[in-house]
Amino acid sequence: MAKQSVAEQFVDILAQAGVRRLYGVVGDSLNPVVDAVRRNAAIDWVHVRHEEVAAFAAGAEAQLTGRLTACAGSCGPGNLHLINGLFDAHRSHAPVLALASHIPGGEIGTAFFQETHPDRLFVECSHYSEMIGTPEQMPRVLQSAIQHAVGLGGVSVVTLPGDVAARPAPERGYQVTLPTSLPSVRPGDADLAALTRMVDEARRVTLFCGAGTAGAHAEVMAFARRINAPVGHALRGKEHIQYDNPYDVGMSGLLGYGAAYEAMHEADLLVLLGTDFPYNAFLPQDVATVQVDVRPAHLGRRTKLDLAVWGDVRETLRALTPMVRAKTDRRFLDRMLGKHADALEGVVKAYTRKVDKHVPIHPEYVASVLDEEADEDAIFTVDTGMCNVWAARYLTPNGRRRVIGSFSHGSMANALPQAIGAQFPYPDRQIVSMSGDGGFSMLMGDLLTLVQSELPVKIVLFNNSSLGMVELEMMVAGLTPFGTTNKNPDFAAIARAAGAFGVRVEKPSKVRGALREAFAHKGPALVDIVTDPKALSIPPKITADQIQGFALSAGRTVLGGGVGQMIRMARTNLRNIPRP
Repeated sequence: MAKQSVAEQFVDILAQAGVRRLYGVVGDSLNPVVDAVRRNAAIDWVHVRHEEVAAFAAGAEAQLTGRLTACAGSCGPGNLHLINGLFDAHRSHAPVLALASHIPGGEIGTAFFQETHPDRLFVECSHYSEMIGTPEQMPRVLQSAIQHAVGLGGVSVVTLPGDVAARPAPERGYQVTLPTSLPSVRPGDADLAALTRMVDEARRVTLFCGAGTAGAHAEVMAFARRINAPVGHALRGKEHIQYDNPYDVGMSGLLGYGAAYEAMHEADLLVLLGTDFPYNAFLPQDVATVQVDVRPAHLGRRTKLDLAVWGDVRETLRALTPMVRAKTDRRFLDRMLGKHADALEGVVKAYTRKVDKHVPIHPEYVASVLDEEADEDAIFTVDTGMCNVWAARYLTPNGRRRVIGSFSHGSMANALPQAIGAQFPYPDRQIVSMSGDGGFSMLMGDLLTLVQSELPVKIVLFNNSSLGMVELEMMVAGLTPFGTTNKNPDFAAIARAAGAFGVRVEKPSKVRGALREAFAHKGPALVDIVTDPKALSIPPKITADQIQGFALSAGRTVLGGGVGQMIRMARTNLRNIPRP
């Protein structure tokens, strides 16, 4: 029996760790590993056209499945292309193992062709970044890298010179050992007692929820019910907390809507649940604040806290809810629910007025129709920029749909690559990439990956021929918009030339039919919709003082018209208010 190579053993260990796919681009120093994948039935090689796409795709698969995923790049420029997608995966706490192939070991430090130092370069976007110098070292380094990625939630990078990968592996076989599930973290008794006192003493409590409420919907609802608390959310908390929520008061932040801002500022006690919400200008400075988070590094880094509680949201609320006294006074909750409905009623008129005739097409109309036509268990990937606005305002969560984007890293061009990573593990689910023309054109080459791999991803392209959010940032800063205009082709024609379904839509009456046709198509499809770049206004609760300090990073001008099905949800919640 032939002796295993280091590359073959490397791939075997990945398979033992549950990795199903290795996303990347082949090349010289990486070839021994790619050849090992070719001969290993447990792992598939996913050939993409750009390594940045490989990292984004791996991060998306990890976020959606909770499993370790992997990506790879060849030496020098190849693995450097991974870095942006790895930053996104790391900041999203996605367990990703990146293989950075390297120049021959004997040439390191000599300014060899394509030489970089990946073990140093990837330190900032990983929990673990180490180089393998000998075959004997590989199994333990890879094991440690896997444990860091899975245990801490984030990226690990292994640098492997191509000549080391081709050498014989040690005789002894290697069995990877991994935990099978993540632990629950319950706060200490003292923290629970302190939190109980604060909740009992407060007359008006508001809950503000982030991505850390995933899997804790029932516990949040039970707690809100016991203390009659309005429940707001950040963008990453929307999919986990907004559905089946009679206490919903909307979202705060740059893309916010409804009464979440007022509920946070008019409370006696604000409880932040599983959120690392970055915009402290939206957080009250004169309200007692508690933060509950399973990651202790998150506690207090955005705003001053009166109590920091280290624990996961589900276990914390399971312990806390029976301990607090039930509140019978609903006046604060009902007032916030009323404000929420009024706020949505006030803006919905802008959305409903002549939208079926407006040309260029209102992008909010497109998003609303998309929300209605997409499957109940669709997975949406969302480009950074104005597509974040449309997703935040119009996609209706139901506990089965998923929405991911570059919500923490804020990279352009994430939606299409993430859709690739979403479709592979879920071949029978509808995957919808909500792409902007700027983001799509940046990594447009991987449209070819959809065709080559026969992935039925549906790209809904919001084409306003501009970098819309950047243009708004310039306006907020008092600058004349410059360099933000895109001269775009007919993207639908490009899709057809590549072998995908493509249709271009310029009239609102054609939107619904085009989406239905694309969704019915068995393969990849692109709907190029020409949208109005001016369908925007300023949220009423963002002042000039609050904008200062983050205007350059995100801009204050966001959607002021319609909010899709949310107004119906708000009206339903109002009807459920008990009457005397």
